[in-house]
Amino acid sequence: MIKIPYITALTTYFSYGLLFVFGQLRDFFRNLFDWSKDNNLQGYAPICLGLEDFYIRRLYRRIQDCFGRPISSPPDAWFDVLERVSNDNNKTLKRTSKVSRCLNLGSYNYLGFAAADEYCTPRVIQCLKKYFASTCSSRADGGTTTLHSELEEAVANFIGKPAALVTGMGYVTNSAILPVLIGKGGLIISDSLNHNSIVNGARGSGATIRVFQHNTPSHLEDVLREHIAHGQPRTHRPWKKIMVVVEGIYSMEGEICKLPEIVSICKKYKAYVYLDEAHSIGAIGKTGRGVCELLGVDTADVDIMMGTFTKSFGSCGGYIAGSKELIQYLKYTCPAHLYATSISPPAAQQIISAIKVITGEDGSSRGAQKLAQIRDNSNYFRSELLKMGFEVLGDNDSPIMPIMLYNPGKIPAFSRECLKRNVAVVMVGFPASPLLLSRTRICISAAHTREDMVKALEVISTVGDMVGIKYFPAEPSKSELEENRLKVL
Repeated sequence: MIKIPYITALTTYFSYGLLFVFGQLRDFFRNLFDWSKDNNLQGYAPICLGLEDFYIRRLYRRIQDCFGRPISSPPDAWFDVLERVSNDNNKTLKRTSKVSRCLNLGSYNYLGFAAADEYCTPRVIQCLKKYFASTCSSRADGGTTTLHSELEEAVANFIGKPAALVTGMGYVTNSAILPVLIGKGGLIISDSLNHNSIVNGARGSGATIRVFQHNTPSHLEDVLREHIAHGQPRTHRPWKKIMVVVEGIYSMEGEICKLPEIVSICKKYKAYVYLDEAHSIGAIGKTGRGVCELLGVDTADVDIMMGTFTKSFGSCGGYIAGSKELIQYLKYTCPAHLYATSISPPAAQQIISAIKVITGEDGSSRGAQKLAQIRDNSNYFRSELLKMGFEVLGDNDSPIMPIMLYNPGKIPAFSRECLKRNVAVVMVGFPASPLLLSRTRICISAAHTREDMVKALEVISTVGDMVGIKYFPAEPSKSELEENRLKVL
């Protein structure tokens, strides 16, 4: 749980209050002077209305140049960012022909497979020539090739489950499969900071939803015990099914799930475990097999394992791994399998090739080197940020490092100043994070060299001093310690 300093919370609330007041004044005078203009809404209710529309117009648009920046190269350690200009106070942004070569600290390119690879790329090109870009069909119709079957077998073997099902989109893997697994009369207990795809999938299921405090197994047990004792609302009948949904690495916090404790509690209360490994599979663990390998949890103790191919494998899509009976059932019932276009054959080939590199089946040790590199890079970068005095969330070995900003005015300041110095970062604000908890999210890659990280740390430290986000005292450097020692002597 993040504990916000009192002064920081006060100034953040004051900033939002100031923006709200000035926004309301601008709206008042706009309505006052434009009341006679025809708005072409005769008989229609406004499509955009309410606080969401106000937030977009008066807060988000002022800083929208910090989000959705277009790129014109592969998302490698360095990439090309297209510059944009605005002639109407950021209401609209126009692309220019100017390009900035920037250090990439925002993409989920954990193992460096998002750019050309000596093993993967030739095979993907060959696959494109053979199968072309799309199957133009769902898996249940004409969208299953030999590659899709090979991919599902490779994923199941890599994860350590009997069978797997792949889909064309990671987000849909959660949002379409959860409603198939559980429905009315069931109970979903979800971590309070689970991804939006899980939230929407749970809502679409019709099951009763309860949340437990983020990554707190003791509270999970309290919630389980209470709801098992009370049963279903009104009828108090026993639940048809109970499912606990957690993530391997939480994408906005960088924290690793306390999986051993959660699995133990779920066994005790006979609840199913649904594990989302979108950010952990391929990125952590000695051989890249995710949070189960890292924390020593037997995959047989996790009932449903979900993950995506967009982070560590340099491709797209997602998977569900579990028992053969479960996967066969999903093939008959899952909308993402029955109705959505199957994953692109070149994308499938990219995943297969990446798995072979990670496991060493390509005949090299590059996979092991990549895994060691991302672990070393992540731990080095995190430790240096902490030494500088930044408030950094997350755990060691996690490649995701959120740096807390809090104040909304610091979002554009930090982003723009970093971009001026050719460092591209991802900014996160409301509604993607709670109102007071704005942050920048750093994603580290095995493709980053030590020189890249030193440059990034120098830029972030300089901008951090300018913006005022070093909320803790910095550790003295070795030279300062030596000077103090000599003074004492």
